[in-house]
Amino acid sequence: MKITVPKILDLKSERQITMMTAYDFPTSKAVSEAQIDIILVGDSLAQVVLGHDDTLSVTMDEMLHHVQAVTRAKPNCLVVADMPYMSYHNTKEEAVKNAARFIQEGKADAVKLEGGFKRKDIIEAIISAEIPVMGHLGLTPQSKNMMGGYKVQGKTLELATELLEEAVLLETLGCFSMVLEGVPSVVAEVLTEKVSIPIIGIGAGANVDGQVLVFHDLIGMKSKEYIDAKFVKRYANQHEEVVKALENFKKEVENKVFPTEHHSYEAGKITENDVKEWKKEIKKILS
Repeated sequence: MKITVPKILDLKSERQITMMTAYDFPTSKAVSEAQIDIILVGDSLAQVVLGHDDTLSVTMDEMLHHVQAVTRAKPNCLVVADMPYMSYHNTKEEAVKNAARFIQEGKADAVKLEGGFKRKDIIEAIISAEIPVMGHLGLTPQSKNMMGGYKVQGKTLELATELLEEAVLLETLGCFSMVLEGVPSVVAEVLTEKVSIPIIGIGAGANVDGQVLVFHDLIGMKSKEYIDAKFVKRYANQHEEVVKALENFKKEVENKVFPTEHHSYEAGKITENDVKEWKKEIKKILS
């Protein structure tokens, strides 16, 4: 059964929520078959798929291209499209237009954007256009230059209080959930208790309403290099397995072990004598 926004809201009081990034058709299929609740087509694709150094370089059109690939798989998961840098930072009209593209053209179910008080008017406008919004607080990668890098947020009582105020704001504005990234677990726990919408953590400890990881980190598939963040857990070593498979392919081809007759098509009614006569005719033509 397809996961919906109301279902995600209900899950806060029922069980932990699972969210995973996906950027293409086969990954979307796999995540859906695993019965993950939410697919996030994250702007992290800038790094893990496109090879950029950060998330700031990915464009709206690139994001839309990958959202479309994910939704073509018709996953049962709720599909959330990450709004890339500068797609919602100028005017409300431009932000709504870009969010609507993800819904109309991309067939996503919701959008995600970073920030609290700075994005208040933007969030209100998108929700007014009947587009569900997932918030994102704490370590917001699109703000890495302002933050001085990827640093844990909310480490003092004052900063933790500011995070709480922003979380309450997102709830009040009508966000159906939020990602909380890179904050001390005790702070994440308090925020989760104080708001009625689900908080999905990444580097926010265990006492939140759910967890999200980047797909390539989880399966151990290198992008540029492994991300060595403390919160990452690898459940497979796919990079090494893929390299080994490629090495085996190379070895078998070079030694003419592959393909075998099993991997080749039979001639059907063509006999060996037919082939000999055909070769003779070819020689005549070429001579």
